[in-house]
Amino acid sequence: MTARDKWINWSLFVLLALIWGSSFILMKIGRTQLNGMQIGSIRILSAGLVFAPFALFHFRHIPRARLPLIFVSGLLGNLLPAFCFAAAIDKIDSSLEGILNSLTPLFVIVVGALFFGMKLERMKVAGVLVGFIGLLLLSLYSGFNAANFGFAALVLLATLFYGINVNLVNRYLRGLNAVQMATVSLTMVAVPAAIVAVQQDVFSILRYDSGARTAIGASALLGVVGSAIATALFYLLIKRSGPLFASLVTYAIPVVAILWGLLDGEAITWVQVGCLGVILGGVYLVNKKS
Repeated sequence: MTARDKWINWSLFVLLALIWGSSFILMKIGRTQLNGMQIGSIRILSAGLVFAPFALFHFRHIPRARLPLIFVSGLLGNLLPAFCFAAAIDKIDSSLEGILNSLTPLFVIVVGALFFGMKLERMKVAGVLVGFIGLLLLSLYSGFNAANFGFAALVLLATLFYGINVNLVNRYLRGLNAVQMATVSLTMVAVPAAIVAVQQDVFSILRYDSGARTAIGASALLGVVGSAIATALFYLLIKRSGPLFASLVTYAIPVVAILWGLLDGEAITWVQVGCLGVILGGVYLVNKKS
């Protein structure tokens, strides 16, 4: 690999970390005027509209029998997590959502072992245990009350959806072109997102409430950049550098989320930073080769 290739790969890595790490603060901006259902529908609808022209071209290259699974992948990998994250941001700091999101690789391993026959090595088991210890410590020291813990559970549910989706794609959709799947799946789930947007009066708000346009713009930016463009960049990074290097972006996302939280006046404690370190230590063990 040339120096130029390394520079491009690291540039993509940093750009993805900035985009995904900033998604939580964009949700927080959207939450000032919108509810979680509205933010989630705007996010996915915007991403689907961006990808629609490409999906029309890629649709014919995907076997018809795989389309239902691709739709399910879109639900688990984009639509449902978008609603979970947006609903939780009202009660949980954006920085804390970023920390909880770092548990995604651990759920990939747990779901894979329980339901997809993945063989667990000792290092991966240790990583899962360390990660959940970090989660437990974070729950104990972050001052959750009973109501807020339910909102944190929504974030964990989103990471569980991610874990199921990764295993689903790896088992049943592995032979398909990743970019084609991304464009088609996001465009397909834009349909139910549009239905939710209509039901939630998003288009009426856009027309009549000028005060909410900033929140709507932040949610649309979240979809266009955080879902559509970032997905394309991520698959490009996988193609250029391989899945191992690309997966390490998980380490950087919560760091960016914490920095945005500090800039927005959120209280970040050293205990939370320490818990993040424990969680990322577990993620490192999961990804470490034996």
